[in-house]
Amino acid sequence: MKRRILIIVCLLFTLTLSAQQQSLHRKKVAVVLSGGGAKGMAHIGVLKVLEKAGIPIDYVVGTSMGAIVGGLYSIGYDAAALDSMVRFQDWGFLLSDRIDTRHQSLEERQKQNTYIISKPLAISKMRSEQAGGLIYGQNLTNLFSKLTVGYHDSIDFNTLPIPFACVATNIVDNSEVDFHGGWLTTAMRASMSIPAFFTPVRMDSMVLVDGGLRNNYPADIAKKMGADIIIGVVVQSEAKTANQLHSSRDIIGQLVDVNCKNKYDENMYITDIPIRVNVKGYSSTSFAHEAIDTLILRGERAAMVKWNDLIALKQKIGLDSTFRPKKILRWHSSGLNEKIKLLALDFSNISPNDQKFLIRRYRLNEGDSISSDQIEQAITALRGDLFYADAEYVLRQMPGGYWLKIGAKEKKLSQINLGVRFDTEETVAMQANAMFKLHTKLPINIEFTGRLGKRMMARIDANFNPSRFKKFTLSYMFKRNDINVYNKGNRDFNFTFNYHDVDLSLLNISGKNYFVDFTARWEYFDYNDILTGKNIVLANDKHEHYYSYHFKMHYDSEDNPYFSTRGARFLAEYGLYTDNFVKYKNESPFNIASASWRYSVRLNSKLVLQPSLYGRMIFGKDIPFCYYNVIGGEWFGHYMDQQMPFVGIGNMEYVRNDFIAASIKVQQRIADNNYVIFTGTFATNGDKLGSVFDSFIHGYRIDYAYNSLFGPLGASLGYSSRTNEPYFYINLGYVF
Repeated sequence: MKRRILIIVCLLFTLTLSAQQQSLHRKKVAVVLSGGGAKGMAHIGVLKVLEKAGIPIDYVVGTSMGAIVGGLYSIGYDAAALDSMVRFQDWGFLLSDRIDTRHQSLEERQKQNTYIISKPLAISKMRSEQAGGLIYGQNLTNLFSKLTVGYHDSIDFNTLPIPFACVATNIVDNSEVDFHGGWLTTAMRASMSIPAFFTPVRMDSMVLVDGGLRNNYPADIAKKMGADIIIGVVVQSEAKTANQLHSSRDIIGQLVDVNCKNKYDENMYITDIPIRVNVKGYSSTSFAHEAIDTLILRGERAAMVKWNDLIALKQKIGLDSTFRPKKILRWHSSGLNEKIKLLALDFSNISPNDQKFLIRRYRLNEGDSISSDQIEQAITALRGDLFYADAEYVLRQMPGGYWLKIGAKEKKLSQINLGVRFDTEETVAMQANAMFKLHTKLPINIEFTGRLGKRMMARIDANFNPSRFKKFTLSYMFKRNDINVYNKGNRDFNFTFNYHDVDLSLLNISGKNYFVDFTARWEYFDYNDILTGKNIVLANDKHEHYYSYHFKMHYDSEDNPYFSTRGARFLAEYGLYTDNFVKYKNESPFNIASASWRYSVRLNSKLVLQPSLYGRMIFGKDIPFCYYNVIGGEWFGHYMDQQMPFVGIGNMEYVRNDFIAASIKVQQRIADNNYVIFTGTFATNGDKLGSVFDSFIHGYRIDYAYNSLFGPLGASLGYSSRTNEPYFYINLGYVF
């Protein structure tokens, strides 16, 4: 028995030794991955087939998206891990400079869901570093940092588990820059810096952009590294003929494809197994999840066409059919899924007060265990709350734990935000916002907001922040509005007015998902042209002013304000109104209470049920016309502050003093970012609380919507018992 065991052990040892010798003395294989933006997702499908065939990969070389896939593959992310990662990502967020809403305050989330463009203005040094691109790419850089934990250092790429290289273009002299070492994240980021879209990477005297401009399929680099056999994956589109160049998109695409042909023929000539993926119908911006699924599948199919060649390759380099490369053991904490012990913490270009805040707020104490979530929250706070232009981190392993370094660029002087929207009611509107943070002993933020369109508005806010959770605000707002008011679907009257408002927020306490506010307010209404209808009688005085006191509570944990799949939203406000600080027409003040609540119930991965309740009640005598209850439209406070939405009613209609509504929404996602939504709303209203059920109305609406990078795009068709006629509405862009 012992003799048999000894023979088996010897045999296994011999086979293992034989396999190692085959691996050591065989010819070296390189995989070359071309650039192509989103089309480069097909590389993952090809890598799946290479792994299935048991092809050893000794070198990985890539450009642009090929550099990203190749760089991650070289440190141990196999095809399955890459497949899972790219499907999981929010590419709309990654391809922007927006701050992660998961770690933002409620106020900042509202801004991010209003404006399509946000750009910092800062001192000249930082401005020169960020010049040259619409997007700085901080979100991609932070993702690369998270995925390459364990390789946060300037290293020789030949020492990676699989030796790696990638290509960038120096636009100073139009030269090719080949990365064989340095910071892995910087190399990948430089290689995919599409000119004018991403800010270039500046290194010494070089300004680096996408490597595809000089060498989009860098097989020659793999040959120089020592590769004997080259397997090449190409996802470039074939150049179009004159008959195929019709639209501006065709012409721009042709310019990209033609400029990426440098060295292409020579590099294809030295490729042993070329794999060309059919990417017809997709572009470099096809990052929708369904497009990614299809591109990965097409990569697999293109590689399977070469299956016999791949098996023959194993025999050619001296490997038998059963050979399987040794699996790379990826660094165990890559991605920081588990907590790690923080031994040392350093900061770069961050003020002492901000350092103390980050340590205290996010529990970054030396000696404690921390997670990636804590680090990401700190990075978000630097970019958002603390107003630094950009922030990043370095994490290195030490005996018994890790060293963390958090760094930032200069503080911004201001943040500029821009929003544009179109709809069938207002046609076009534009809103701009600029925030200036004064670096004084007591933090002060000054904000300017302006709106052009049917509803013109200008606003200035001064926020005093004595602590993280508290602030005091003094604001002034001017509005000019031209309003049509309808009665049961027919236009009843029209009026224009100028509105002035001064708010003093005496108490504002906020957290991640909530804020509580107490405000004193002065309002002045200056009515101009008034065409009175049958159902509304206006006072003779065209100039009215009121002093009021407001208590407001707001809670919001929704993941998306337009297409929520989870979370809840609650808003309640109580207002006490006077005309001389204490009384109204020498009698008791009148009161207004309003509230709204909605909750998202996810029934499956695509179907969401969203019930909601809302209402507004007015208590008192001789209520001014300017505070009457108004319903209609899609959103709260869209045309007037007291406006409440009602499906099927496109225009504003006045209702009685006490209004209560219940709504149910069914939201079905039918494809990536495409939605079909059905909503039904039922409401009652009356002149007094006891008669609130005297009048009953109902409405229904069906929507098609697309959640784009520029906000929701959609069309609605509705009907209500109030108007007894269909209502059609088109909306393009965020709401403001």
